[in-house]
Amino acid sequence: MAVTDPVDARLLAALAEVGKVAVHELAAKVGMDPREVAYRLVALSGSGLPLLVGVESDPNGLRAALAGARPRPVAPPPPARYAAPQSGPIPPPQPAPPPRPVDPVISTWGPPQTASWARGDRKPAQPPRQRAGRIGDALPTQGLEGEQLSIQLLEVQDPADYLFGAAGYRLDEGERAVVVHTEITNRGGVPFVSLPDNYLELVTAAGKAITKAPVSLTSRPPHKIGLQPGETAGGHTVYILPEATRVTSLRWSPRPEPDERTLTWSLGD
Repeated sequence: MAVTDPVDARLLAALAEVGKVAVHELAAKVGMDPREVAYRLVALSGSGLPLLVGVESDPNGLRAALAGARPRPVAPPPPARYAAPQSGPIPPPQPAPPPRPVDPVISTWGPPQTASWARGDRKPAQPPRQRAGRIGDALPTQGLEGEQLSIQLLEVQDPADYLFGAAGYRLDEGERAVVVHTEITNRGGVPFVSLPDNYLELVTAAGKAITKAPVSLTSRPPHKIGLQPGETAGGHTVYILPEATRVTSLRWSPRPEPDERTLTWSLGD
């Protein structure tokens, strides 16, 4: 089988150097997210390549974890008690009370303490946190596991062809390289276990997203996987794009599709 995907080829080349390695170690070696590496390896193993993806565990530790996660039995509710029927004649039914007059304020705004109750003397809702900025701005966001993060765009080198060539790479005719320097801070108490720039994308004037290239430069070190609480780390991301393409912004997301946690930095004048 011929491997045509450059990322798959890079993974297999790194794997061929060591022969046997843990997924997270291979991901750190090639600068990728461990989940993406695992997904690609499983897909490649089913395509006929001489590749076996395995899992190793501590059986006793797993049994202990499963035992601790078993739900406790719920006691059945006590039997309901019913009053004994009284002897004697059954009283006639009482007429329903007349309806209460409707308060015009209630009918307009809804009952107090509900979502429909709005008064002019209440404080306005706080605006959402800043999600957009420019070069130099640090923007707050969250990771997939609720990690409290702050990401700062420090520098954009466009073009960066000389850096690309100095690292031993060669651009094709009509291509240019762009290098982005960002810094991420874990402000919360949950470790961030992903690659910080895994979904850091350039956005063109036409709205097209350009993902990072699977290369790293010796003079501009890449991001490393993982960030402990209170830790700050920086890294560089490389992009290859057509020479005539105009880039308008940089976008970060914790997942492939943008959502409410997405950050955007404008790169325009």
